[in-house]
Amino acid sequence: MKIAILSCFYPYRGGISQFNTCLFQELSKEHEVRAFNFTRQYPQILFPGKTQYVTNEDNAVPVPSTRCLDTANPFTYISAAREIKAWRPDLFITRYWMSWFAPSLGYVARHIGKGCNKIAILDNVTPHEEHFFDKPLSRYYLNSYNGFITLCGAVSEDLISLKPEARYIETPHPLYSHFGQKMSREEAMESIGIRNRSGRNILFFGLIREYKGLDILLEAFGKMGDDYNLIVAGEPYGSFEKYQRIIDTLPNRENIYLNTNYISDGEVAKYFSAADVCVLPYRSATQSGISSISYHFEVPLITTDVGGLKQMIGDSGTGLITENGTPEAVGAKIEEYFATASVKDNLIENIRAEKERLSWNTFASKLLALNASIS
Repeated sequence: MKIAILSCFYPYRGGISQFNTCLFQELSKEHEVRAFNFTRQYPQILFPGKTQYVTNEDNAVPVPSTRCLDTANPFTYISAAREIKAWRPDLFITRYWMSWFAPSLGYVARHIGKGCNKIAILDNVTPHEEHFFDKPLSRYYLNSYNGFITLCGAVSEDLISLKPEARYIETPHPLYSHFGQKMSREEAMESIGIRNRSGRNILFFGLIREYKGLDILLEAFGKMGDDYNLIVAGEPYGSFEKYQRIIDTLPNRENIYLNTNYISDGEVAKYFSAADVCVLPYRSATQSGISSISYHFEVPLITTDVGGLKQMIGDSGTGLITENGTPEAVGAKIEEYFATASVKDNLIENIRAEKERLSWNTFASKLLALNASIS
């Protein structure tokens, strides 16, 4: 079978590109797969980080791809559709995580010819920071496809609210495995520069955005004792000033270790190897790729009860869920986690069971089964 995937691949970096690469590699084991890439993913104004592209420090796999779609240039929608149509794929796959992509990816799907199934992998249907134009654009995109994969129940609900007749399957985010092996805790802490080697290490990891609630975690951490360390590793989308102001007021601020640069693939292992627990104090969420990294390194999670996080983490017993999203609730759950050693041990055992279930082979098999059901 000929499978075309239109999304971001190398030289773009980040979780979406990493996911696409893993899926490309898995499907290529038994099928002819071709990657179609962006010439421009989105304008820099929509990307407040430092760069969209891989650097020398990233362990990115250079997947060969045809760069054909500028999402800001409608003329390339036409040429990209023609190029993909000329290759005559049996299955066309795209990813959707923000409404900016709806016009381009919707147009291409509608103009690559008949006889080709179109499956959308949905990270989000409704964005975390919603605008008035998101739902109309998302409807246009969704109506361009005849099959869908959602990564959690919250996304499934959003899909059905906009397209009640949608044919879809719901399956969890597979595990990333390209970040290398876990380091010794001592080596990892030395690499980060943590002075209190006997401390309890809390990790906040990933891009820093308003909905991810770093300020909630900082306020919770400020009320904890000197035997706790907080590691913050991730690039801010926008100014970090708000968070720095909070840090400057905390009595235990010397126990906070910051790296507010983009975390390259080669650096990921040291942060999760040093961590005793990873905290996701999100204000809103659908699912999170951070959980997949945590599972790879067998680090339990603490998360707020929003979106699909409870389903992903609480239901599988791989982490703890806070009662609400306040600093007090987050802090209480962190202290509960460290109160008894058996809590951590039980969560790690559950993570090991999840690692066997969340393989790329399983994800690809479900995608192909969906394709067969709509053929």
